[in-house]
Amino acid sequence: MIANRTLVMHKCANVISAYAALSGASLREAMDVFYRSWLYHEIREGISDMHCRSDGYLAEELLIENTDNTYAN
Repeated sequence: MIANRTLVMHKCANVISAYAALSGASLREAMDVFYRSWLYHEIREGISDMHCRSDGYLAEELLIENTDNTYAN
């Protein structure tokens, strides 16, 4: 499914806000984490219809991804 670009960007903003609240990061830090993540790539490219998932679910996935990357470095 190909989503409307405006809807995708709105989804991105919601996920960034949810991630910031969940992780305790600032919005700037959350935005940096999000736009460097595989999750952003999947949402942007329409892979697995990730944009159809809830903001909370995607924020949790981003937290898991960021935690995994932190321990990998």
